[in-house]
Amino acid sequence: MKLKEIKRTAIQSWSPAQHHPIYLATGTSAQQLDASFSTNASLEFFELDLAEPSLDMKSCGSFSSTHRYHKLVWGPYGMDDQGHPAGVVIAGGENGNVILYDPAKIISGESDVIIAESDKHTGPVRALDVNPFQTNLVASGGNESEIYIWDMNNFGSPMTPGPKTQPLEDISCVSWNRQVQHILASASPSGRASVWDLRKNDLIIKVSDHSNRMHCSGLAWNPEVATQLVLASEDDRMPVIQMWDLRFATSPLKILENHTRGILSIAWSLADPELLLSCGKDNRILCWNPNTAEVLYELPTSSQWCFDIQWCPRNPAVLSAAGFDGHIDIYSIMGGSSQAQSQRHADQISNSFGNMDPFGTGQTLPPLQLPQAPATPATVNPLKKPPKWIRRPVGASFAFGGKLVSLENPKPNPQQPQQPTSHVVHISQVVTETAFLKRSDQLQATLNAGSFVDFCQEKIDAAENEFEKTVWSFLKYLELLGYNKEELALKENADQALPEGEAEEQEGEEIPLEEVELTSIYVDGLITQALLTGDFEGAVNLCLHDNRMADSIILAIAGGAELLEKTQKKYFTKTHSKITKLISAVVMKDWHDILKTCDLQNWKEALAAVMTYAQPEEFSSLCDLLGGRLEAASVAQLQAQACLCYICAGNVEKLVACWTKAQDGHCPLSLQDLVEKVVVLRRAVEQTQRSGATAIGVLLAEKMSQYAGLLASQGSLSTAITYLPDNTNQVAIQQLRDRLRRALGQQAVAPAAPAQTQRAQSQLPAPQAQHHSALPRHPFTPVQPAMVPQPTPAAPVPMPTPASAPAPAQPQYYQPVCSAVFPMCQISAHAKIQLL
Repeated sequence: MKLKEIKRTAIQSWSPAQHHPIYLATGTSAQQLDASFSTNASLEFFELDLAEPSLDMKSCGSFSSTHRYHKLVWGPYGMDDQGHPAGVVIAGGENGNVILYDPAKIISGESDVIIAESDKHTGPVRALDVNPFQTNLVASGGNESEIYIWDMNNFGSPMTPGPKTQPLEDISCVSWNRQVQHILASASPSGRASVWDLRKNDLIIKVSDHSNRMHCSGLAWNPEVATQLVLASEDDRMPVIQMWDLRFATSPLKILENHTRGILSIAWSLADPELLLSCGKDNRILCWNPNTAEVLYELPTSSQWCFDIQWCPRNPAVLSAAGFDGHIDIYSIMGGSSQAQSQRHADQISNSFGNMDPFGTGQTLPPLQLPQAPATPATVNPLKKPPKWIRRPVGASFAFGGKLVSLENPKPNPQQPQQPTSHVVHISQVVTETAFLKRSDQLQATLNAGSFVDFCQEKIDAAENEFEKTVWSFLKYLELLGYNKEELALKENADQALPEGEAEEQEGEEIPLEEVELTSIYVDGLITQALLTGDFEGAVNLCLHDNRMADSIILAIAGGAELLEKTQKKYFTKTHSKITKLISAVVMKDWHDILKTCDLQNWKEALAAVMTYAQPEEFSSLCDLLGGRLEAASVAQLQAQACLCYICAGNVEKLVACWTKAQDGHCPLSLQDLVEKVVVLRRAVEQTQRSGATAIGVLLAEKMSQYAGLLASQGSLSTAITYLPDNTNQVAIQQLRDRLRRALGQQAVAPAAPAQTQRAQSQLPAPQAQHHSALPRHPFTPVQPAMVPQPTPAAPVPMPTPASAPAPAQPQYYQPVCSAVFPMCQISAHAKIQLL
């Protein structure tokens, strides 16, 4: 895919890998003229900005030069000590010049940009390379077998690698070995390559195929195998790339044949030794795997030859190609489409002119009509395998159940690249939430032993705030009103000491004699007459009119239940004291009105009265009513107290919703807090429920699924599966159960129906059943009134087994019970007074 382009007829060199941003240096080529036949020369720098959609690269600096160039290389010399923050550009000129430029100064617009210059070569300098180990060393090659080694610390006195090769010939390529720092190779158009050892200052081997048609235009060392190099031939009669191994230098190790005309340039990727670029006079740019001689990728090119090709050191997927058509094109071998860029390019032109005729006629231009792409555009095949820089040298991935799978791809043996290597995969258990697991184990121990009271007491003792202590006290005693027996006695005495009356208004139903002023004797006579004639209702009305409340109540009792109810209503209408409303609710059993109108600051007293007097069938709804008012209050403290009402109601779903709203549910320990409360509450509900299993609430199921998933992520698979409800049709829970079963080695089963019945006691393992039978009775077992028939108790709900128990027999502690009636109103009066 084409990324950018520069309209220059120039040679090129990328900035070093250490440099950022990425720059491309271009120098006016000594081999060609541009379309204007200009004789000017320059050294220019362009920035590669892939975030910019335009194809153009921004010019960041330029230097007008008196030289044209055959070769440019950009080394990192001076970047470490900031002597040259952008490194050094080395240029080979047409008159034997080797020139060192400071690119940082050129980019900043300074004039003194030449660091050093020498014209020691007798002819054009066509070959340059920087030593990758000692970046201050530069090798150059020119005419008459001239090879010099330049030290940029002492540029005036170059050295030679050894005596000149005979016969004298031009040096077209030099290249430092990528594994051994003192080995240098050179090649000439005659087809011979020479390998030099700078420690011995001598030639150690020559490579030639003796065909006399191998005109070397490119030389490159294998980035990983020190003894291997490639040579490219420019001769149209032999357009090949030969791969040599110096250990077997009698013939090429491999021959890469796909070009149809001579090869002009090659470049071996330092990031992946299996990627070798070549460009030739057949207008093709090929990417090879030199180990297999296979063409992996072909880049789209223009109709002109590409004479120089280079990999970008910093971005290994990017390459540049300089062509005789006056363009330097930037490509990516990672594929993609350039149609969008072409459209953006056309849009830029259109936007520059606007929608008006640019030639001044004032007419509106028609919409831009781009030529339609063919129905089946030619596609460029991507690389056949991922390049090395995006392959995994190592890898790690978390698997289900907190398992960490790690792998390592060992480096292949360079001497035997085709030999298979062994791969090792490590699987380990990762535990990140140690405090969470410790508390989960404590909860499991409580479930197995049935010691809920002790568990609640421990939570009360360890509570960090008063509200947490109150919640656990409610769960322990099934009710907590905030004061004890002595405080209740004091409150009752205080109520009795209050003055009666207090500006009471006398309101009530009209009676026939209300306009007659009666004396006490006359009223007594009328009452006597009514009683003697059996008129109890008239006698009661007379007593009420004369404010003789006690007499009216006694007579109403004698007159029957209907008269008594009427009298009670008239009494409460006429009487207004601080506790009249409470007395009215106790007598008339109208608790909904009390809970709807009471001051929320007195919610504890209202809850206490409901627990004492409400009927079992309405107790749960009354607690929910009070909890709903508290949850809707504007005071945060009252909102949190709603949890206590939902605990009394046995409404687990609303408790979960309220607690989730009041707490930070994202922390594992916060989720553990919620599950502990749900477990204890459901255990209490199980002992008092009077209805069969029903479908669970969505929110509660979600929380239990989160808890099970968190346990599974820490490796507690056998514990996690016990917290998943059986009778639910939620897909996420069914999938999690299936994964847990498979991870535990159990056979996966079909999803349970939504109304699955509870497991029988006989299905429990024997030790577990013993634990359950030994559970202590709850200290506040409800006393059933005589008139209420005793229902058959539901089967006890099994508790989770320890992790060591056999996997197939995993019981479920979590049986769905939604808003079960919690008959706390049937608790004995003695127990209530003791708690209050």
